[in-house]
Amino acid sequence: MFRRIKNRYLRYFTIFIYAVIIFFCSIELNFLWLFGYSPDMQDIKSPSLSVGSQVYTADGKLIGEYYRENRSPVEYKEISPSLVNALVATEDVRFYKHGGVDYYSFATSMLSTAKGDKRGGSTITQQLAKNLFSTRKRKSQGLLRHIPGLRVLISKCKEWLTAYKIEHVYSKEEILTLYLNTVPFGNNSFGIKTATLKFFDKTPDAVTPAEAATLIGMLKGTTLYNPINNPERAIERRNTVLSQMEKNGYLKKAEFDTYTKLPIGLNLSYVENDSHGDSYIREAVERWLKKWCKDNDYDLYEDGLKIYTTIDSRLQEYAEEAVAEKMKMLQKRFDGIWGTKNPWRDSKGVEIKDFLLKAEQHLPIYKLLVKKFNGDTIQIKQYFEKPKRMKVFTWKGEKDTTFSSVDSIKYYTRILNTGMMTIEPSSGNIKVWVGGINHKYFNYDHVNQSKRQAGSTFKPFAYLTALDNGLTPCDKFTDKPVSIKYTDGGKEQVWAPNNADFKFSGMEMSLRWAMGKSVNSITAQVTEKVGWDKVVEYAHKVGIESPLKAVPSVSLGSNDVSVYEMVRAYSTFLNKGEKIDPLLVTKITDQDGNTLQDFVLKTERVISEEVAWLMLYMFRGGMEEPGGTSQALWEYNGLWKKNNQIGGKTGTSSDYVDGWYMGITKDLVTGIWVGADDRSVHFTTSESGEGSHTALPIFGSFMERVYADPKSGYTYGPFPKPWSKITKSYDCPSPRISTDTLATDSLAMPLDTLNGFPAPDNQPPGINPQ
Repeated sequence: MFRRIKNRYLRYFTIFIYAVIIFFCSIELNFLWLFGYSPDMQDIKSPSLSVGSQVYTADGKLIGEYYRENRSPVEYKEISPSLVNALVATEDVRFYKHGGVDYYSFATSMLSTAKGDKRGGSTITQQLAKNLFSTRKRKSQGLLRHIPGLRVLISKCKEWLTAYKIEHVYSKEEILTLYLNTVPFGNNSFGIKTATLKFFDKTPDAVTPAEAATLIGMLKGTTLYNPINNPERAIERRNTVLSQMEKNGYLKKAEFDTYTKLPIGLNLSYVENDSHGDSYIREAVERWLKKWCKDNDYDLYEDGLKIYTTIDSRLQEYAEEAVAEKMKMLQKRFDGIWGTKNPWRDSKGVEIKDFLLKAEQHLPIYKLLVKKFNGDTIQIKQYFEKPKRMKVFTWKGEKDTTFSSVDSIKYYTRILNTGMMTIEPSSGNIKVWVGGINHKYFNYDHVNQSKRQAGSTFKPFAYLTALDNGLTPCDKFTDKPVSIKYTDGGKEQVWAPNNADFKFSGMEMSLRWAMGKSVNSITAQVTEKVGWDKVVEYAHKVGIESPLKAVPSVSLGSNDVSVYEMVRAYSTFLNKGEKIDPLLVTKITDQDGNTLQDFVLKTERVISEEVAWLMLYMFRGGMEEPGGTSQALWEYNGLWKKNNQIGGKTGTSSDYVDGWYMGITKDLVTGIWVGADDRSVHFTTSESGEGSHTALPIFGSFMERVYADPKSGYTYGPFPKPWSKITKSYDCPSPRISTDTLATDSLAMPLDTLNGFPAPDNQPPGINPQ
């Protein structure tokens, strides 16, 4: 056919035109599945803006959703002309002249790019096509996506085709409205209404030209030009947009001069009412799936996924009830101790005078105020002391009150918080996740975002190291003064820890008794014998991931770790010595129920079955040995039926800043932390602030609820019998001796008594469990 064209150049041009037509037709038809999905006219007429993903418990209960608000909430008449003018002047100055694709702008952008000045040539309509129909996502790509250059070309051609379709169906005003209602503005703001409310507390029809320029300027980089985090760059970009508006006749020179001299003028007082079913679990799932979504090109907020978690709705409910019950009591105790006094104190108990000022300076708004008031501290102080109406968290429900920002800081700094996680080691399934007392008011997750000193809950790793390197639970050490020399940072140091009552009994104690009673002097001796670097090695081996400083006090919990890490590490003992990668999600499907991913348990043998079982036997010592630190659990009658056995370890850091309890049953491992978010705020005595009086009661109340429900799936019973032959001696009963019920925990000592290292947990009354 082409041979009939005698002119060679005309023939080549005709062939090229035919090839282009065939190429575009192949893209439109997705020929042989090579090119992927392209939106048809029905899609254009009825666009699906986004389909949110849903999160379910293991037993099928919906517990959260991911979706974006305000995707198309406003009409064109509700949008300020300044927003439209700023958008057109900056993103697509020939918007009203083209039919979806601006070949002139495309050609000039290619030429500029070739000269080293890279700039985009996409029209507003093309950007809408990309935003609305995800033309560049992998699900919209065919088999040719594996060829990088061709993949980009196909995506661009799809945008052109889709842009023409959009222009055929919608008017220019409708296109602008759709665009402004779908474009992201950062800070989880999608759509112009969400953005104007979040940044300026205004509706889209009320923004000024300067505010409109700030918002439109963000479209080039929502992080780089974010007015909250980068106010200087935001102002620079805003002024560029204003310059474009003046250049294209949307502003007069005098207006331009006025607006470019204005500050950003943010108003961040708007608070969204709808929280999308926000919870600590929902946020944890999003963090857990972040890498998977990135690797597989999915968006939790738009792709309609169904996510099935390992969370047990019954156990989760019981955990939240136990937390609410006990934390309410603890807060009352804390408030009773401190009264009207400020609780922020240094290690010597002296009030920190500049505490409030430093707290103000850590707030995101502080830098904006410094800029707004030119560093005038008097005006900044007046801002923080100005009363305003607000709702605050209380244990009796939300309370309407009038607080200044300083009042709010004082109020919330006194609030105690918690983190709790329960895992079933045999399956690796996380059954309970309580990141704090109230997600709406305390977003920070205390399960795996927060890290605190573990106190004596870290001691078992020293005893694990000993058992795996030749010692037995029956080996004895003498409770006597210990002085350990070591080098830290090139300096010679000496560490001499004290016991609970500043006395040493001189008694010989088995390792099981010493761990159960949490004896400092013997733990120190064990650490010295096996090597503190070895203790760090074993802690990492069984599941601790945080960096650990190898010093003699490592076994007393001088390093910061998370609840998540501690539960994972303790699970290794109940899982026969195999470390697990805990599972929070088991399956993900698309909105039609097709499975996209199954997640399976990954394990690794890190200690022998024998040593793992012996560690479980050691943990029972907290209940069974004289002076065992878990014996407060005997008060919970609902735990002790049908020969039930529980093991565990309490922990408290210096000055009662952190209270811990790690509880083990035949099926579950639970970790609980209790404390204030600021480490300078804490209890004052062992009777009020140690782990056995803060975290342990939550565990006791939780497990009573679990055992009382026959449908929970978890029953009473003894720990598992040995999984393999036990070659080490372990049956060495300790003598039954009376214990001073008024004994003082070593945590009552000032911080410098332990040379700056945290002290052990309390030594509760010696209760004979027999």
